Amino acid sequence: MADIKNSSHGCNNTNEKVCVDCNRILDSCRDKDCFEDVRVYLSSFGQDIIEKTSNIRVKKTKVVWTYLGLEPVQFNRGFYQISVRFYTKIVFEACLCPGKVQEFEGVAVAEKRIILYGSEGNVNIFKCEAGEQCFCECPGTDQIMSNAPTVVCEVTDPIALTVKVAKDVPNCCCCCCSVDDIPKKVCDRLDFTLCDDDYDMKKLYVSLGFFSVIRIERPAQYIISAQEYTVPDKVCVETNEEDPCSTFAKMSFPINEFYPPSYRDLSGGIGCGCK
Repeated sequence: MADIKNSSHGCNNTNEKVCVDCNRILDSCRDKDCFEDVRVYLSSFGQDIIEKTSNIRVKKTKVVWTYLGLEPVQFNRGFYQISVRFYTKIVFEACLCPGKVQEFEGVAVAEKRIILYGSEGNVNIFKCEAGEQCFCECPGTDQIMSNAPTVVCEVTDPIALTVKVAKDVPNCCCCCCSVDDIPKKVCDRLDFTLCDDDYDMKKLYVSLGFFSVIRIERPAQYIISAQEYTVPDKVCVETNEEDPCSTFAKMSFPINEFYPPSYRDLSGGIGCGCK
């Protein structure tokens, strides 16, 4: 590791103990989940399409919102059950007749539960943000913050594995009983209006694969060793709108974009040894 004294930024080598307030990760996990036969809620336009054809494929998926619920586990102090519900917007392509392809959209809901350690806290937390009137608050204003830990979920857009159209699929992974159970904030992010359920109508089901990382955090204060930071030596370069080609000429050629990684590169050199 290079000595900081020799840095191009010219920092003077002055060590100082500083106190920082940050979030400490108490527990975390990673998951590769496969949800089979997840119900897809459609618009009236999409419902009309699946009534006419079952030749459907998924074109694109996008997680539009994720609900995170947190409940303490009884008789296990410091542990919490986390409910994660993924709301995924899916774009489909349907073949109505030879040479005619029609796109339509829907939203799928999948849910999982895990248990993580989030420790305990027995303090009341109050916080005043800059610009707020904290000395003389109006009646009913509450500045107290929850002492429960914070849950963070990082998830990729899912991979669509299968698509099927049926009247009913037994043991389907469906977290919502009806369209009315889908939150308004999810519906506001959709470009279409979901149609009401009907017992006799066909339904669309998909199997989705999710990659996710979930962690549980609490605020914490730490004393760390820090060094002073000076003004950087690098000068900001402005683009020349009158001569955009000169700016483009300074950009490096993206060689890696033209050489996709091989299986050996992805597996770290571990494979069957075939050339």
